[in-house]
Amino acid sequence: MKYAFSTLGVPGMPMSDVVRLAAETGYDGVELRAHPEEPVHPGIGVEERADVVERFDSAGIRILAVAGYARVAAPGEDEPVQEELRGLLALARDLRAPYVRVFPGGGDGQSQEEADATAARRLGLAAETAADMGVRILLETHDSHRTGAAASRILGPVGHKNVGALWDVMHTWLGGETPAAAHAVLAPHLGYTQLKDIASADDTTPLALGAGVLPLGECVALLDEEEGGGGGGWVCWEYEKRWYPEAAELPGMLAAGREYVEHLRHA
Repeated sequence: MKYAFSTLGVPGMPMSDVVRLAAETGYDGVELRAHPEEPVHPGIGVEERADVVERFDSAGIRILAVAGYARVAAPGEDEPVQEELRGLLALARDLRAPYVRVFPGGGDGQSQEEADATAARRLGLAAETAADMGVRILLETHDSHRTGAAASRILGPVGHKNVGALWDVMHTWLGGETPAAAHAVLAPHLGYTQLKDIASADDTTPLALGAGVLPLGECVALLDEEEGGGGGGWVCWEYEKRWYPEAAELPGMLAAGREYVEHLRHA
């Protein structure tokens, strides 16, 4: 199992500091939040991209994913979503990141069937571009499709190896799905898994791993069972500091978080 953390937990941190933090705390990779308020996003140029790659390569740290904000099930025309996907895929290719994260983002005015079909159509259209660029698009269990069962309604019809799933363990739990049920439907599509912890369903302020109520032990055990297969390779701590500025600072917790997951694996 390899360990990453998301820059959502260190909003605005320069890439040089991100790389140093990963190296000092024993992480193998980093998920880069690709938003204009961050140092890395689709609007940066060729030289900036090359500099980021050099920084990570020199430290032996992998850029695991470009965490984008495209909403593939959202109402509206396809082309703006496709354009956003192409920009994210090109960024991932240039950064040598294997994955691009996208959201479902279905709207309130849609039927379930319409949202599913819209997302499947758009992901199907983007799949060959992703293949050409050597990148895999991962649909996160989130918002309108927060359970594994809901995400699989989209991914099944797409049926392309360059389109898969990102398992956010908080959202499947909030959606009432057990880890075993979520994993069973996501495993054939799984790219990697986002771990986190919270106090309760009513208080999703991020906590240190193991300090909250999420069934992390069950999730890690399921991933360990398939190590070397579909999704056992990477877990990423997504600490949502950007959305909860009052939460504790992530850097001082990173090493202990990795050690906690290691403990779960050998418990």
